[in-house]
Amino acid sequence: MSLAGQYLVLQLLIVLAVLVAVAAISLAESAATFERTEGRRALSAAEALGNNPTVRELLPTAEARAGSSLPAVAESVRTVSGSAQVALAKMDRTVVTASDPDLLGKTLPLGDSRVMEGRAWTGVLGSGNSSVLSAHVPVLDDSGKMIGIASISRSFPSTLERLGDAAPNLLTYLGVASVLGVAGSLLMSRRVKRQTLGMEPREISGLVENREAMLQGLKEGVVALDPHERITVANQSARTILGLPDDCVGKGLGTLPVDPALKVVLAREQPDPDQLVLVGDRLLVMNRVALKSHGRDMGSITTLRDRTEMSSLERELGATRTVTNTLRAQAHEFANQLHVISGLLQLGEYDSVIQFVNGATGDRTRLNDEVTSRIHDPALAALLIAKASLATERGVELRLDPRSSLPRVPEELSRDLTTVAGNLVDNAFDAVTGLPGATVSVLVEDMGDEVRVTVRDNGPGVPNDAAEEIFQQGFSTKEHASAGKGQGQGDARGFGLAISRVICRRSGGGLAVTNDDGAVFTARFMKGALQP
Repeated sequence: MSLAGQYLVLQLLIVLAVLVAVAAISLAESAATFERTEGRRALSAAEALGNNPTVRELLPTAEARAGSSLPAVAESVRTVSGSAQVALAKMDRTVVTASDPDLLGKTLPLGDSRVMEGRAWTGVLGSGNSSVLSAHVPVLDDSGKMIGIASISRSFPSTLERLGDAAPNLLTYLGVASVLGVAGSLLMSRRVKRQTLGMEPREISGLVENREAMLQGLKEGVVALDPHERITVANQSARTILGLPDDCVGKGLGTLPVDPALKVVLAREQPDPDQLVLVGDRLLVMNRVALKSHGRDMGSITTLRDRTEMSSLERELGATRTVTNTLRAQAHEFANQLHVISGLLQLGEYDSVIQFVNGATGDRTRLNDEVTSRIHDPALAALLIAKASLATERGVELRLDPRSSLPRVPEELSRDLTTVAGNLVDNAFDAVTGLPGATVSVLVEDMGDEVRVTVRDNGPGVPNDAAEEIFQQGFSTKEHASAGKGQGQGDARGFGLAISRVICRRSGGGLAVTNDDGAVFTARFMKGALQP
C-alpha cells in the first residue's frame, strides 16, 4: 500500500473510532436526558396520585382485586401522565392496585428507593431491555402519617431506539469527518513525500538497510558529524580504529575518549584531500569533506584508511633507498680513490701508490673494527658503517662514542633499533649539514633491562616550545619545520619521529629530546617486552 493509502486508512480508522466514541457519548447523554426530564414527569404524576383524597382514604383498608375506585383513580393518573405503569402499595409493600395484573398481591420492587424513609425518589429499576424509570412517593394521611406508596413508571427507551434518534446527527458527523480525513490524508502524504524525496516507506527502509549494510561492510572507517560536532554516523571500522564506544552515535566529540589532536582533525577544515594522522600505533589517512544541502551546513564526513602496513613497506623501501644512497656514496668515494691510484701509477709513483692504498685500507679497517668491536648486532653495525660513508659525502663527521657496547639482540628488537637509529641519525645529518665542524655522535648502551641509543649533534638544537610538538604527526608550524633542518627534527612535519616514539613505547621504553650544545635524542627500548 502506498503512503497516501496508508494515511487514508489510518484517518478513516480514526474517524470511525471518533464516531463510535461520539455515538457512545450521545447514547449516554440521551439516557441522562431521558432520566432527568421523564423522571420529573413521573415524580409529578406520582405526587398527584399520592395526594388524591380517594387514595388517601381507601388505601389503608384496600385489598388486591377488591373495589374499583382505587384502580380507576390510578389508571386515570397513568393515562393523563402518559406513563407506562402505575401501582399503589400498603406499608408492607403489598400491591393493591396496579396497571400490571401480575403485580397485584405481590411485593412492590423498590430497588434503591428511599421511599420507606418517607422521602420521594426517582431512579431506574431493572436492567437491560426490562429497565424502567420509576418515581416513588409516600402516601400520607391527614395527620402526616405514611400509609402507603404511590409508584409511577415510564418505559426506558432501548439502545436501538436511542441510536435511531441520534443517527441523523451521527451520519452528518461521519460525512464531515470523512471529507476532512481524506483531505488531510492527501495533504499530509504529499508533504511527507516531499520531505522523503518522493520515496515510499518500503523504499526508505530499503535505502536505510542498504546504507547500513554498506557502511558496516566497508573496511575503511566512516565518521559523520553534524554542525554541533555530534557523531551521526560511525561504522564498525571507525569505532575499532578510533576506539569509540558502541553508543557513540548522538554524542559530541568533547564527551568521547578521543585524543584532542584527533578531535581537531575531525572537526577542522582540511586543506588537502588526504591527511596523515598517527592514532596509537596506527597510521591513518583521513579525508574530511564538508556537507552542504541547499546552502545549509549539514556537518562533515570523514573517511579513515589504515596505512600502517603500507607505512611499514614505505619504511622498508626507505631503508633500501638509504642503502642505495650509501652504496652510491661508497662507489663515489672508491672512484675518487681509484682515480688517485691511476694518476700515481701513470706518474710512476709506485711507492706513493702503496702508501695511499695502505692508508685508505687502514681507515676503512679502523672504522669497521671500531663499530664491530663495540656493536655485535649485525644489523645495527651495518647501519652505522653505511651511515659513516653517507656522512663523509655530506661533509659530516659521524662518531661512535667509545662507551658504546651492545651484544647480539633478538630479531624484533634489532629491527626496531635500526629503524629508530636510522631516523635519528638522518635527522641529525639534516640538522648539521652545511655547518662548519658538523659532527654527529652515536652512543649505544646495554643497560641490562633496556637498550639506550643516544644521538647527539652540534646543530642549533630544538626550540623549547617544540620539544613535544616534534613528536606529533604533522602538527608542527612551518617556522619549526624550516628550522628543523638545523634542529634535528627534519621529520617534524612528517611521521619519522612520531613513529619512532611509537616503536619505543611499544616495548615499554620512550623517546625524548634535550638541548646540550645541540639536539640530544635519547631512545630507550625495554628488552623484556620484546623477548619471544
